[in-house]
Amino acid sequence: MTTTITSNDGTTLAVDITGSGPALVIVAGAFCDRHSKKGLSALLTGLFTVHEYDRRGRGNSGPLGENDPRLEIEDLAAVAALTGEEPFVFGDSSGGALALAAAATGVHFRKIAVYEPPFTSGPSSIFADELSALVASGDRTGAVERFLGLMGTPAPAIQGMKQGPHWGHLEAFAHTLPADVRLCNEGRIPADELARIQAPILAMAGSHSPWALDVIHAIAEASPTAEALTLAGQGHAVPDEVLSQALVTYFQ
Repeated sequence: MTTTITSNDGTTLAVDITGSGPALVIVAGAFCDRHSKKGLSALLTGLFTVHEYDRRGRGNSGPLGENDPRLEIEDLAAVAALTGEEPFVFGDSSGGALALAAAATGVHFRKIAVYEPPFTSGPSSIFADELSALVASGDRTGAVERFLGLMGTPAPAIQGMKQGPHWGHLEAFAHTLPADVRLCNEGRIPADELARIQAPILAMAGSHSPWALDVIHAIAEASPTAEALTLAGQGHAVPDEVLSQALVTYFQ
C-alpha cells in the first residue's frame, strides 16, 4: 500500500507500507528513494510492517526546500507517527545519521539500527554549499562527481560509472546530496546527541570499511545504549541477505 502524509511544514511524503508485525521504518541514504531498499524490505515483511518513504526532494514526495536537517527530522517524526507505535528504525548511511538525529531530538523509536553513518572527515557545510552551487548552475554531473570523490570513489571508477547505464539515476538525485552532507555533523561524531538517546542502538559497519569501523566504535563509546557490530567481508554496499539477518536478530 502506498499512502501520503504531510510533514510539519506542509511537505507531502510518499510512504509504502508492506508486511505485518511490529512497525519498522527504513530510512534510505544518498542516491536512494523509497524503492531502493525493496530487496531488503522483501526479506523483512514476514516479520515486520515495513514503512519506506521518499525523503523530501525524492520520488513522489514534495520539494527539498531549505537545506535544513531539522526539516528531515520532522519528516521522519511524521513517518514514525504514522505507524501508530514506537517503531523500529533502520537507517542506511546518511539515513542512519538522520535516524540518530531524530532520536536525539525526542522522536521515539523502539530500537535503532544504522549502517555506516558517515561521521567522518570530509562532509561539511562548506562542501554542501559547493554542491548546491554546482546544482544551481546546472552542473549535476559535477555535483555527483564531487560527492562520489568525497566518498572515496577513485577518479577512474567515476569516469567508468559515467559511461554506464545508471549515471542518469545518480544525476537525478544531485540536488539532494547537500542534504545528505549536512546530516553528517561536520564530519564529527555527534557525541552530545548520542548521549541523549534512550533507545538501544546497533551501529554496524563492514570489515572492508576501516573508516566506518572507527565510526561505529566511537558511537558505542559515546552512547550508553549503543553497541557496535562488524559484518565480516562487507563494504559500504552490503547484500540484502546479510543485512536482513543482522536486523532480524537485533530487532526480535
